[in-house]
Amino acid sequence: MRVWRIEVEYEGTRYAGWQSQPHARTVQGELSKVAEQVLSARVEVGGSGRTDAGVHALRQVAHLKANPKGRAPDPAQLKAGLNKLLPHDINVLRVANAQPDFHARHDAVARYYVYQIAQRRTAFGKPFVWWVRDRLDVRSMSAACGLVVGRHDFSSFCESPSEQRSTLVEVGRAELKAEGGLVLFRIGASHFLWKMVRRIVGALVEVGRGSVSAEEFGGMLERYSNAPAAWTAPPSGLFLERVLYEGEAPPGPPRAPFPLSAE
Repeated sequence: MRVWRIEVEYEGTRYAGWQSQPHARTVQGELSKVAEQVLSARVEVGGSGRTDAGVHALRQVAHLKANPKGRAPDPAQLKAGLNKLLPHDINVLRVANAQPDFHARHDAVARYYVYQIAQRRTAFGKPFVWWVRDRLDVRSMSAACGLVVGRHDFSSFCESPSEQRSTLVEVGRAELKAEGGLVLFRIGASHFLWKMVRRIVGALVEVGRGSVSAEEFGGMLERYSNAPAAWTAPPSGLFLERVLYEGEAPPGPPRAPFPLSAE
């Protein structure tokens, strides 16, 4: 059995998320189909985590396991073969040989997401932003953002909390800043709950609008509220930014995946 570590970028607009589904087009499904053609063998493709429909990835990490017929391709050959057949909105950035027991999800120690909120209408960036028409108080949003760091119960910010094994998550980093025509939110944690990031963003926007105070936002981390479900941000502005493994350094200051000028 050969195992490769693959780093992939993709635009999620046309896909029903990462995870393979029997009657929907997904990123994992496309990768698996193409890898089987390149390697002439059945394959196992597993990602570091699932991204929902419409969510993008700057550097998703996956493992690819197979028993290829004949001589196995080296990483450069495998990368070229995959990219030759993949659709235009999925691109393999890097392929490396991995240990036989490497598992993209189980071995990951941290995941980082970045969300782009547009402060103006844009003709080109609609698939990559959430345009909020209201003027946002970025200072208040930053104050609320700081409350996310640490170990909290995120039951208010996830889908179907009663079905989760645990809604406790340790957030190692959360930051928010204005950049050009964007407000960027970045969060890093060991794992995330379903829709957690998008609901945090939606609640932060309510803080920015002035309809929720930073203190009220913090209260949702202490007791359950169903309000964030109604504020769920759209998937278009969300990017899986980085996945870290043992010994890898966290990313630097947040940067816009697709910058937008102020005017």
